[in-house]
Amino acid sequence: MTWNYSKKTTELFMAAVQGRPGTHLGEIEDADGFGEHGSISCGDALRFTFRVDRHPSDPKQDRITEARYLTFGCTSAIAASEALCAIIEEGSFTPIGALKITNQDIVNYLEGLPQAKIHCSVMGAEALEAAVFNWAQKRGVDLSELGVDIRRDEQEEGRLVCTCFGLTEPYLERKIRELELKTIPEITNAVKAGGACMSCHHKPGGLQDILHKVWGKQPTAFKELPVLPMARQPKAQPPREMSPFKFAKLVEHVLEEKVRPQLARDGGGIELVDIKDSVVYCSMRGACADCMGSGRTIKMMVEQALKDHVDERIRVVEV
Repeated sequence: MTWNYSKKTTELFMAAVQGRPGTHLGEIEDADGFGEHGSISCGDALRFTFRVDRHPSDPKQDRITEARYLTFGCTSAIAASEALCAIIEEGSFTPIGALKITNQDIVNYLEGLPQAKIHCSVMGAEALEAAVFNWAQKRGVDLSELGVDIRRDEQEEGRLVCTCFGLTEPYLERKIRELELKTIPEITNAVKAGGACMSCHHKPGGLQDILHKVWGKQPTAFKELPVLPMARQPKAQPPREMSPFKFAKLVEHVLEEKVRPQLARDGGGIELVDIKDSVVYCSMRGACADCMGSGRTIKMMVEQALKDHVDERIRVVEV
């Protein structure tokens, strides 16, 4: 599937994977704040760290001076992480003040995200919250006295609703209220719950029941039936697979139009060597051939561009 990203999102992503000055991909050693959200097994994971300028007498007046992230995920996940760090550094926030940054602030900074990618912005806001909680513990700041309610036990306590992504009822209830989620697709777009096996959609105590609990049961002219979403309308015949020739031509087009111009800015290049099924074999050229970060460029820029514009099953191997 091809995602319609904004120009700002694409620019932030490309700058990050190329390691341009001013970007934030990396990790701060001995960070003052450390937080994580998501898991690699779920397809998205974010580790967020920040450093503060410590106030000599009042830790609540600490100021965040540097923010970094390590993100495993798609174009929007990396761009959203970049946006979060930029917002924090540009705003000279205190850790407590940074909690006012919402996922919508991140979406606005990126000049929009596809609905199915909103969860990437939520992931950044959740990782920030975890990092602020970590900072407060280290600095002896009682967040509850300040009226700040960060429930880090939500993922460990409470009834498990979405087993695929390990999301509990307390967590889902909070995000439904905070983000004003009114439908199951909105929940999936925001926090990924129900996006895999879908068994939690309509089972007793599942997503639909939680929506009823939070917003009240909405009136309907029809009796609700516990049917799977796919059964609501006839499923169209799946599209035919692309021929190997068309697949190869599309890969070449994306490399030519999306990848090579970015690599050329730094004196680098890339050559398509071979394609076997969904595995694309490439060789780095020019400055990229001797670059220590070529492996990262292959995965985070070349492979991600092909996944976004050709087929999400593609894997790129450097030869």
